[in-house]
Amino acid sequence: MYKKIFYLLILISLAAFSQKSEPAYKNGEWLKFRMHYGLINAGCATIEINDHIEDDAQAYHVIGKGWTTGITKFFFPVEDDYQTWFYKDSGLPFHFRRRVSEGGHKKSRDVYFDQTAKSALIKNHKHKKEFSVPINNVQDMISSFYHLRNHDISEMKLNDEIKLMMFFDSESFDFRMRYLGNEVINSKFGKIKCHKFRPMVQSGRVFETEESLTIWVTADKNKIPIRIKAELAVGSLKADLDQYKGLTHPFNIIFSK
Repeated sequence: MYKKIFYLLILISLAAFSQKSEPAYKNGEWLKFRMHYGLINAGCATIEINDHIEDDAQAYHVIGKGWTTGITKFFFPVEDDYQTWFYKDSGLPFHFRRRVSEGGHKKSRDVYFDQTAKSALIKNHKHKKEFSVPINNVQDMISSFYHLRNHDISEMKLNDEIKLMMFFDSESFDFRMRYLGNEVINSKFGKIKCHKFRPMVQSGRVFETEESLTIWVTADKNKIPIRIKAELAVGSLKADLDQYKGLTHPFNIIFSK
């Protein structure tokens, strides 16, 4: 299940919401997560955002990487590279790139979105195929991170859900995130007040049940993911924020270690 490291990072990211009037991120933000499979140090994942210009329009370029470490790398080497480009004004992606190498299996794929035409053109460097998407504001799995971080959740109540349409692996699907209230957790940085969420994921293939994931994100203006716990079909996975830089707002630590 180590090949799901970066996918889990994106699920963490989807819980990160903020106020529309105060952007939660900026050029140069960088986050690193450390993954544990039981007691084993399974791998790491990073995600960073930088300014970009596309046809004279202001945009962002995001690079996400995931890799296995230690004994896990010996048995199941993973090197994943996910990138997205999206416009600053609309938050909508126009290009998504996926380069993965997982246990000897490699995949190279690009998706080009035409939001006006409601289409997604997929190129895998052997052939290309165009897919229709149900709405004209579909997100990819990385742009969703930043789109939702600027979503207003100030009026959310216990068990309320936020939904969006995501396109991944040649199909569009509804992603749902349920709000479970607040909780103070211990981290390597100290005690941190967090919002707690539960994404509704597909059961049976990777995760044990539809509600196998629990996610904690900082209850400050950054809304960065701090921890995730996932019950997999075989074993369990835990991920924690390990390093960060370039945050837009102060990191609200209650008691530093």
